Order: sequence, then structure tokens, then C-alpha cells
Amino acid sequence: MNRRDILRQGSLVLLLGTQQIARGATIVAVRVWPAPEYSRVTIESDAKLSSTQVVMTNPPRLAVDIEGLDLSPELRELVAKVRSDDPFIAGIRASQHAPGVVRMVVDLKQPAVPQVFTLTPVAAYQHRLVFDFYPVKEVDPLEALIAERMRDRPVPPPTPASDPLGDLIAEKLQRPKPEAATRRPQKTDRLIIVALDPGHGGEDPGAVGPSGTREKDVVLQIAHRLRERINASVINGNPMRAFLTRDADFFVPLHVRVQKSRRVQADLFVSIHADAFFTPSARGASVFALSQGAASSTAARWMADKENKADLIGGVNVKSHDAHVARAMLDMSTTAQINDSLKLGSALLGEIGNVGRLHKRSVEQAGFAVLKAPDIPSVLVETAFISNPEEELRLRSDAYQEQLADAIMRGIHRYFAKNPPLARNRPL
Repeated sequence: MNRRDILRQGSLVLLLGTQQIARGATIVAVRVWPAPEYSRVTIESDAKLSSTQVVMTNPPRLAVDIEGLDLSPELRELVAKVRSDDPFIAGIRASQHAPGVVRMVVDLKQPAVPQVFTLTPVAAYQHRLVFDFYPVKEVDPLEALIAERMRDRPVPPPTPASDPLGDLIAEKLQRPKPEAATRRPQKTDRLIIVALDPGHGGEDPGAVGPSGTREKDVVLQIAHRLRERINASVINGNPMRAFLTRDADFFVPLHVRVQKSRRVQADLFVSIHADAFFTPSARGASVFALSQGAASSTAARWMADKENKADLIGGVNVKSHDAHVARAMLDMSTTAQINDSLKLGSALLGEIGNVGRLHKRSVEQAGFAVLKAPDIPSVLVETAFISNPEEELRLRSDAYQEQLADAIMRGIHRYFAKNPPLARNRPL
């Protein structure tokens, strides 16, 4: 073979390679995230994917034609990733519908509201095509919390004149008597709700430690331990209940965390995280509250900027109208809410300092989006530095997680001892 033949064959290989690149994207990874609130399917690729979709109702399913793809082992792997306990997705089928077009059919267990959207590269992710499946009728979190409370306590047999569910709602939303309406009550006869917010989740792992520990996993474990303590506690004779913004491994947008806590009329909001920094020597726990103005330090501002990027990493459908409406609500923070948040933060910081090292001995402030509930004292707890090998090991241990849960519980009791929750007079 002479030089000219070699060059001609090389040009042909190069030309075919260029056509292949132009034809479509390469699948990097596929993931399925089942959860009671919604299920998500993610297709990650090295180039943006275009798609068209059709919703069919009998039986319920979503058909999506994805352009620029050939059926690959990675897409076939997606079919096998559907779990039997997924509340929405019954199965996924994939086929080569046309040259360069893959058709995916998602069979559903129940009617659902699908959202299909793309995400641009961010953090460790390349381009993502996302399918979300939401229930047709959203579950009311307050009703669900009350129903859970009813299951956990003995309920006497109902009489024709009694309404157990109504009685428990009244326990949460006790209306003050007319003669007592003008005085500030020191004790309430209702359910006290503490919203626990395990950070990150689903597509967003949060910080990852040197040994591979994911922030989203340890903070969920701590939240579960804290929930057990809250549900077994009483404040001034009033039962307590914990509400988790997520109780499994799925992503919740920042504004939805705030929105859900307001819907259950939470008395407190505690967001649980694990810190990370560029160097492994950083260590200790911190507590943050919201700031209406400048951050209390450069580190606090950096931390808020980092945590506020969770929506980009976790994947929010920016075309959703509800998301824009909900985000407008985040600008209604008040001075009174921030002052109460600082009191709560100080109480928590004092107790956490008894079980571990503190990174900062005072409550820091910055513009954390997740703390912007206008009527709920809200704090963000960085339990330790997961980027520190020693603290990563502690965060993974059952003993330290128990100590942290105990410390946060004591801090909540300390806060309520000086700041009793007021009786509520709100319609459901």
C-alpha cells in the first residue's frame, strides 16, 4: 500500500468519525430516582438531546422520541433500573424508532403529570434529559402528618358526636377563646411541628468525603434519628411531631423545602448539612441563620453561594410556572423571623459544642435561600466537615449521629423554654 492509499483511507476514517459525531450524542449515564412525591428518570449525555413526547392515558404512559441517539447498552440498562417499589413507574421500554431516533415508553402504575426538560452541564454532570412524574393530586403534607400522628397514638372508639381527625386538627390549630384573644399565651394545647430538612438528595449528592461518603446520605440518617426524638417529645404538655422535607433519596428544590414547611405550619425549620472545604484540615460544626443584608463573613457568603447552587445540581425545571411563583415568596423574610432564628441557632450551637468541635462559636448569617420562610424561625446546621477525614469517619458512625441528634434535640428544648410557640388561628 503506497502513501497515497494510506492517506485516502485515513481521510475516509476521519470523515466517518465526523459524521458519527454529527449524528448524535453518547450516553454517559442513566439513573432512576423513585420517591413517594415524584419519580425521576435522567439520561446524561455528552451533548444536548432534543425530544418530543406524547402522554397517553389508557393505559397511562409517556412516549418520548429522543433525536440524535442510537439504541445503546446504556439505554437498555435504564430498562433494568426500574424498581418494583417505584410508586409511579411500572417499566421502561426502548426501541430504535428511526435512524438516529430512540423511542422510550415509560409505563405508569397510575395517572401522573409528566415534566420533560433538559439541564445544561453543571458540577460533575454533563447534559441531562430529565423525565419527572408527579401525582395528579398532590398529597397535603399537613393532612399526612396528622394521619401519621393518629396512627401512633391510641384513639378511642368514635362516637356519633366525635370526629378524631377534626379533634387532631384542632390540636394543631387551637383557636384562642374570645376573652384570651388579646393576651400572649404562654402555653398552647396543640401539636408542635419541627420541619427537618436533610440537605441535597437524588441527583445532588452534596459534598463527598475523601472515603466517598456522600453528604446527602449522612444528613438523612441524622434527620431520621432526630425525627425519632422529636416524635417522642413533649413541650409544656404539648406533643411534638417532626416533618421531613425529604425522607428518602430524592431531590427537593430549595423553594419547595420552604413551601412544604409553611404548608405544615411548622414552628421551627432545621436544615441539616455536612460542610466541605478545599483543604482537609477544616473542621468543626457551624450554625447559620438568614441575613437580609450582607453576610456576617466571607466564609458565610461563600457557604450560602455553595448551598444555593443545589437547584442547579439537583435539577429544577425552570419552565415550571409554579417554581417562579414559589420563588417570589422567598423575598418575604422578616426581621422578627431572623431574630428568632438567631435565638434558635444560639441554643443549638451551645448544645452541639458539647459533643464536638465548633468551627464558629457564634451563629453566622448569609443569604441562604432555604432559610427564607417569612414566619418560621429557620437555621442551617453544618454538622461537621465531611472533607476532613477524621470528621468524615465520625459522621458515618452511629454513635456520633446519635450524639448529634441528642444535641440538636436539647437545643430545640432550650429554645422553646424561652420562646414558647403561640397558639395558631389559621384555616387549613
